[in-house]
Amino acid sequence: MKRIVVTGAGGQIGVELTPHLRAIYGAENVLATARRVIPGPVSEGGPFDLLDVRDGKAFADMLRSFGADTVIHLAGVLSAKGEGDPLTSWDINVCGSCAALEAARECGAAFFFPSSIAAFGPSTPAKNTPQDTIQRPTTIYGVAKVTMELLCDYYHRKFGMDTRGLRFPGLISYEALPGGGTTDYAVHIYYDALKKGSYTSFIAAGTYMDMMYMPDALSAVVQLMEANPAKLVHRNAFNISAMSFEPEQIAASIRKVLPGFTMDYDVDPLRQGIAESWPDSL
Repeated sequence: MKRIVVTGAGGQIGVELTPHLRAIYGAENVLATARRVIPGPVSEGGPFDLLDVRDGKAFADMLRSFGADTVIHLAGVLSAKGEGDPLTSWDINVCGSCAALEAARECGAAFFFPSSIAAFGPSTPAKNTPQDTIQRPTTIYGVAKVTMELLCDYYHRKFGMDTRGLRFPGLISYEALPGGGTTDYAVHIYYDALKKGSYTSFIAAGTYMDMMYMPDALSAVVQLMEANPAKLVHRNAFNISAMSFEPEQIAASIRKVLPGFTMDYDVDPLRQGIAESWPDSL
């Protein structure tokens, strides 16, 4: 990677990955894009431009102008938010991703796509979920992830394009609040612990989901994109994770630092249903 374009740079991953890439490859070599200006390091620490990823021509023109050799495609609508407007979610997560993939192909750029544990469903083995297994997701977000996993594989086979991807678990970060995902509670709980000394969880006790600390996720992206392609067993959708836990375990760890911390539950049926359809551990 020498000249990198990041889409969705204002999202939970993008606000941290963009500065991380600039620190490695040089600020002038990482162009951040989003649909609106993102105050702070993303827009002020290096090249930044506005982009709707569904506009394939504008995207391709941008890649050519910047001389990009790599696209890190992070733009998308998250799981719980997507269920509120499935058609818009599909439009951005699939149609936008297709436009981005084709623009990268036209310009000879490598393409990174972030898949998710949402690509699995209730019929997937829930514990120690294998890399290759049945994928029948029950959310529009998950269906979109499977679609793009397959399309990225297709572009590699059909066109010899350098496509790569990871299946991210829930990501824990303090730099930015998450934006409508099912695993968001694992970030919100820390904010509320500091602000209020308490938290009301929308995920039920005993619900295990895979998680990863954001710096580990950023490192995984760079390691995958820098890996020798001849040694990649899979091109896309590598399972990665760091830990699996449920809400009471986080609460117990917080009480070690804040003994008076309390937690109760107001379970959101939508997000709880999504969580129960995902694996307990990869």
